[in-house]
Amino acid sequence: MSPSAGVTRSTLRQQIADALRDEVLAGRLPPGREFTVKQIAEQYGVSATPVREALFDLSAQGLLASDQHRGFQVREFTVADYRAMAEARALVVEGLFRNPAERVAVRPEGLASIRRRAAEAVRAAKGGDLDVLIGYDLRFWRELGQFVLNPYIADFLTRLRVQAWVFAVHRLRRDGMDENVLWFGHEELVEAIARGDREQVHAEMCSYYAHALAWADRLEAREAEGDGEQNAEGGAEGNADGPAGPGSAVPPQSPQPPESPGHCA
Repeated sequence: MSPSAGVTRSTLRQQIADALRDEVLAGRLPPGREFTVKQIAEQYGVSATPVREALFDLSAQGLLASDQHRGFQVREFTVADYRAMAEARALVVEGLFRNPAERVAVRPEGLASIRRRAAEAVRAAKGGDLDVLIGYDLRFWRELGQFVLNPYIADFLTRLRVQAWVFAVHRLRRDGMDENVLWFGHEELVEAIARGDREQVHAEMCSYYAHALAWADRLEAREAEGDGEQNAEGGAEGNADGPAGPGSAVPPQSPQPPESPGHCA
C-alpha cells in the first residue's frame, strides 16, 4: 500500500466515523437501530474496509454495540447509565481539583475561542436549537479539556459527554428543553477560569454535575411512575371479576420532585 493510499483510507475512516456520530447525536440514527457494514458502505458509496474500521472506532467509544452475526446497533443508554456517566465525570473533575496546579494549565490565548463556544451554546439552549447546542457544547468542553495536562483524562471526559448527549437527545426532543433540564452556566464557568477564581470554578462544576444528577432523579421518578401505572392497569384487569370489581386499582401517587444534589462528586 502506498503512503497516499494509507492516508486516504485513514481520512475516509475518520470522515465516516464523524458522519455517523453526527447522525446518532442528531437522533437520525435512533437507539436500537441496526445496520451492517455493507449497508453503510452502499449509503456512502465507499468500500467496506474504512466503514468497518469507522464502526469499530464508534464501538470502542461506546456509541455502537457490535454483534458478529447481526452487525452493529446504536447503543441504548438507560437512566442508570446516564447517572453513572455524570458521577464518573464528577469524580474525575473532583480529583483534578485536589491539586490543580499539577493537573491543569490554563492558556489565556485559548479563552477567546472558549468564550465564543460558551455564548453560542447558551444562545442555542435558550433558543431551543438542540442540534446547534450539542455541537457548541461539545466543542466548549473539548476545548476546556485541552487545559487538562493528562490527555487520557481529557479524552475520557469527552467520550462520556458524547455518550451523555446520545442518551439525552431523544428525551429532549420528546419532552422539550427548559432550565430544569439544560445547564446554562457555560459563560459563568469560563469567566471564573479567566479570573483564576478556583473556588468559583469548583462551584460551577459542582452545579453542572448536580444539575445532571437532578435530571436523572426526575427521569427515574417518571419511569417509576409509568411502571406503577402499568402495574395498576394490569391489576385492574386481573381483578375485574373479583370482590373489588373493575376500575378499583388505586393510581400511584405522583412522586415529589427531588431536590438537586448539593455536592459535586
